[in-house]
Amino acid sequence: MILFALIAVLVLGAGIAWVSECRSPTAPRWVALVTLMIEAFVVAPYSVTGQIDGLPTAWFAELYSPWIPRFGIGFHLAMDGLSLLLTALTVLLGLMAVSSSWTEIDKRQGFFFFNLLICLAATVGVFLAVDLFLFFFFWELMIIPMYFLISIWGHENRVYAALKFFIFTQVSGLLMLTAIVTLVQLHYKDSGVYSFDYFELLNTAVEPGVAFWLMLGFFIAFAVKLPAVPFHTWLPDAHTQASTGGSVILAGIMLKTGAYGLLRFVIPLFPEAAQQFAPVAMTLGGISVLYGALMAFAQSDLKQLIAYTSISHMGFVLLGIFSWNLLALQGSVITMLAHGISASALFMIAGALQQRLHTRNIGNMGGLWPALPRLSALALFFAIASLGLPGLGNFIGEFLVLQGVFSINVLLTSMTALVLILAPVYALGMIQKAFYGPRYRHSPLADFSRREWLSLGLPALTTVWLGLSPQTVLDVSAPVLKQAILNASIMGR
Repeated sequence: MILFALIAVLVLGAGIAWVSECRSPTAPRWVALVTLMIEAFVVAPYSVTGQIDGLPTAWFAELYSPWIPRFGIGFHLAMDGLSLLLTALTVLLGLMAVSSSWTEIDKRQGFFFFNLLICLAATVGVFLAVDLFLFFFFWELMIIPMYFLISIWGHENRVYAALKFFIFTQVSGLLMLTAIVTLVQLHYKDSGVYSFDYFELLNTAVEPGVAFWLMLGFFIAFAVKLPAVPFHTWLPDAHTQASTGGSVILAGIMLKTGAYGLLRFVIPLFPEAAQQFAPVAMTLGGISVLYGALMAFAQSDLKQLIAYTSISHMGFVLLGIFSWNLLALQGSVITMLAHGISASALFMIAGALQQRLHTRNIGNMGGLWPALPRLSALALFFAIASLGLPGLGNFIGEFLVLQGVFSINVLLTSMTALVLILAPVYALGMIQKAFYGPRYRHSPLADFSRREWLSLGLPALTTVWLGLSPQTVLDVSAPVLKQAILNASIMGR
């Protein structure tokens, strides 16, 4: 029942947050904070307690209840190390999103925090669902509240950005739904039983030509959400126009659902087709790494700069996943966690600067360090974390990816490694222009409050912990990834 509680607590908190606005305009933010603290309390003590009969050894918790038996659809949740890590990340970044929205959101707070918590609940559902119909339900559900978070509480071109986000994700989601239904039909033809269950569909025999197109339907849906070049064009607009809380959820969590889908579904379900497509996917990953870094260097809008760095970092994840060896896969997992934290923190800092300066243009900043020493110090910390400084989480993830990819494709590894030069250029250039140099005329500015300092202090400590002691994460993710590699190799024969 704990798996159900992980979703139900957020849904219940969302409903209470919405109606609590009737009593007090500020009540919803307190409800959201308490809800996420309860969620953290549920997640924190979760540990591996044993093997579930009938499930691979990597899975250690399960909940099943029939939903639509006629078509083999069930409310089937299960947790392994990967879904546990991403659920914990969701809770941490949910707290950051609430903190960043504490004073920024001054209208319709009830509906805002309702949408934020529903988005988090759907994301947790994506990480736990092992029924493909249920997975698709949560996949589509998380899009709707994010649309509202951008279109209602965003900035000047928010409606355009929200519609673009919605169209990209809906069209790609339709491709995935078509692939899911086709796979279920093929399973029915083979076994005589309708089933959307992940563990049942893993054993489905699919003709190589058909498997390739089904794999491509899944891949495009996940590559759009990742996002990978050339499916990335919605991301800079969505990030730039979203409220700070929306950007935190989008960069830190929703992008990770795309990577999670590639790890969980694309390669395990279609190992031969994925292996055939791997050179193309890895090339797209390498292009995304370099393209994102180059575009980040060219940006004057602070939020757009951070958005393009997300494309670059998630390119590493795509590269590592399709290398499909343990080193690269573990590097992808750590990159997902480290990028989620550092990118969300940078968006919080960008939102704080926009609140104080009423601009996102780096050219209108300068000399901010003396006026905002605490904010500036945290901005420097997360900037060097983003560029991959040794000793911090991003470095560990990207190093493992490059090491794993090197055994597969030396040329692609060498080209991708150029980002180690480009990343310091855009990251330190941003710091130099915004916080050093000539000071532009600004009214007196308030530095980070205690709430803001604490809300970024925990992610900073987590980033250091990931960089100095990544073994815990490696140990948690290893059984999942080893099992996935083994299953894919068996089914790919």
